[in-house]
Amino acid sequence: MVMCVCRKWAIVRTSWTDNNPGRRFWGCPDPNSSCGFIGWYDEPMCARSKVIIPGLLRTINKLRKAMDDTKEQASKHEKAMEKIKEQATMLKYYLVYSWIFFVVVLLFLL
Repeated sequence: MVMCVCRKWAIVRTSWTDNNPGRRFWGCPDPNSSCGFIGWYDEPMCARSKVIIPGLLRTINKLRKAMDDTKEQASKHEKAMEKIKEQATMLKYYLVYSWIFFVVVLLFLL
């Protein structure tokens, strides 16, 4: 464990900057503190990692947005499908009632 300047136990955080994507560091546990303590937890990344990781993160974010959009569309389609099912049920009742009415009229006419 590492102690920060304000005498609190530092916590491990993750940097998502372009220079240190995914690199962990020790930081002050108090977000409002002005001690500014930082100590690297991980070794520096190679140049290739610094190029690849931000691209992968952008891809993940795009896929998450696409997934959220798809879930929203699926929800709308499910609601529309429920309405159609309700309408189909009502139409079945109307059909049955019309046949019953037709049979009753035929019986009275004969």
